[in-house]
Formats: sequence, C-alpha cells, structure tokens
Amino acid sequence: MDPALSPEQEDLRALAAAIINDRATPGHLARIARSEDRFDRDLWRELAKAGLLGAQLPADVGGDGLGLVELALLCEQHGRAVPFVPLPWSTAAALAVAEHGSADQRVRWLPGVCSGEVVLTAALPAAVRVRVEGGRLTGTVTGVPYAHVAAGILVPVGASLYAVDPAAAGVSCDRAHTTGGEIAAELTLDGSAAEKIGVSGAADWMWQRIAVALASVQAGVTEAAVRMTAEYTSTRRQFQRPLSSFQGVALKAADGYIDNAAIRATAISAAWRLDRGEDATTEVLTAAWWAAEAGHHCVHLTQHLHGGVSADLAYPIHRYFLWGKQIELMLGGSAALARLGDLIATTPGLGETR
Repeated sequence: MDPALSPEQEDLRALAAAIINDRATPGHLARIARSEDRFDRDLWRELAKAGLLGAQLPADVGGDGLGLVELALLCEQHGRAVPFVPLPWSTAAALAVAEHGSADQRVRWLPGVCSGEVVLTAALPAAVRVRVEGGRLTGTVTGVPYAHVAAGILVPVGASLYAVDPAAAGVSCDRAHTTGGEIAAELTLDGSAAEKIGVSGAADWMWQRIAVALASVQAGVTEAAVRMTAEYTSTRRQFQRPLSSFQGVALKAADGYIDNAAIRATAISAAWRLDRGEDATTEVLTAAWWAAEAGHHCVHLTQHLHGGVSADLAYPIHRYFLWGKQIELMLGGSAALARLGDLIATTPGLGETR
C-alpha cells in the first residue's frame, strides 16, 4: 500500500495492473509487434470495459470525472508493461477536447473514447512544421503515435490547437516505426481542413497533460527495469556470489532506484498541482526533465547490469531500454531544462518557492 494514495486510487491502480499484466506477456507482445497495426485491440476493449479509458473524462460524456493523479497511476501501469495501446495519447487528446472543445466536438468524439470505439491522438509541438491559412493547415508533422487508427489528430500550431481527420482530403499519412516499436505517422498536410479546438492557449494546456502522462509512463518503465535488474543480479552468480553483493553493482542499482523515485515523485507532483487548477508550468517542466534525464540514466544502467543478456533483443530489458529512450526523445530533456531555466531566471523568487 502507498500511504500517499487513497483506497480508491489504490483500487484503480490494482485494476489497471491486473488487466494489463494479464495480457502483456512477452509472447503476446511479440505477436502484436508482428501484426500490421501493432495495436492490441483486445486489451483496448478490456480497458474500456473496465471504465479506464474514460476515467478522467466528465460524467456527461460517459466518464468518471477523475483527475490527473489517477491518470498518472494508470500510465505508470502502462509503463510497467508497455503494451501496444495509445493510453497516454488518446487520454490527453480527449482531455483537451473535453476542456476546450465545442459541444459538437465533445459529443462526436468523447463517448466513443470512453467506450473504446474512438481513438484520438496528438502531435508534440516540437514535431509540427505547419502554417494556417484560412483555417486550413499546410506543412508536416513528424511521429504522431497511433495516427493510423485514430479518428482525430490534435495538432498544436503556435498557441492554438486544431483537430485533423487523418482520412480527409489533403492529408497524407505515412507509417513509420518509433524507437519503442509502435507505429507513428509522418503527416503531410496540403491545405487540409481542420477544426479549431478552443481558444489560444489550448496547445500548451494539452502539452502539459501529455508531458505528465509520458513522465508517468517513464516512472513505470524505470520501475520495471529496476525490479527486473534487482531480480537478475540477486540470482546471477559470479565467483560463487550473487552479482548484487558486489559494491559496484549495488551502487548502480541504487542509483536506478533513486532515478525511478524522482521520476515518479515529480510526475505525481505536477499532476496534483494541475488537478488543483494551479499554474503547474514549473512542475510540468521539472517532471519532463527528470523523466528524460533520469529515465535515460536508469535504462542505460539497468541494461548494463544485465551484461551480455541485455544484447538479446528477445529479453525484456531491451524493450524497457528502447521505451526509456523513446520517452526521453519525446519529452526533450534539454529543451525542458532550457524552458525551466528561463522561467526561473525571469520569475523573482521562483527558485526558492519551488
């Protein structure tokens, strides 16, 4: 039991873990990785049936109205198994529609998100090279996860947010594979029709939710990697002693444990402040930096502690290494740190109050 969580939050986490772990076995993940869409639709339906896909959405569209702390807990469980489902992306995009979308947009997409029939996804601001002309979008968007199965893609352009139908005229969607093995799209927009979502500022609002979700996934990734490493080094013997008894191994494993704890703490802190309706820019950037920097460090050292076994692509530690790197690249550790530094430098007393 985590004393910081309520019994309801513990139950939510346990339910997500039971559903995901039941299906996300190494053999099953390998089969999904060989499928055309690399999307575990059966797991997606199970998550929807349990009410987990709409848990954060308002009750008027079929959700439970829970907060970002609960989303962080769900994303942690996602990270511990890294199944082929777009949980962080679809949820963050749906939250943006719920908060900023019109009545028509909310009715059109959100009940389907709750039921698992509709997938939404989003582009990261750094991946967008798009201009707006007369309400239409022209340009390119790189690496949009699960765009090939999505009903709508939310594209941030400056401070504004637009929804694009991937099947609409003027939208070219070319598949590519991410570092973690998922399918992402390279979008080319040629005067494509788009629906504006809310007013100026919606883009950063969504990015903050994506950053918290990805940081929470990274908390799950690094926790699983550290646990796997602890088990391996405790059972693998060298010179008639467990590897874990050697000081160099123990110190590196301890570093990984601290990395994981910091990633989780900063992600939960950012989620908690956002739930309170407060300005959480500093906390979100802090969580993004820790997830990128400490995530990179943790997955490197846990793979290193597995020695030659880590070179086997079929061994699970390699999958966590790839996911840790993918999240690092998506969150852009140096970019988050630069933004955080600028914010601290230009806000009197911020460094002390945080």
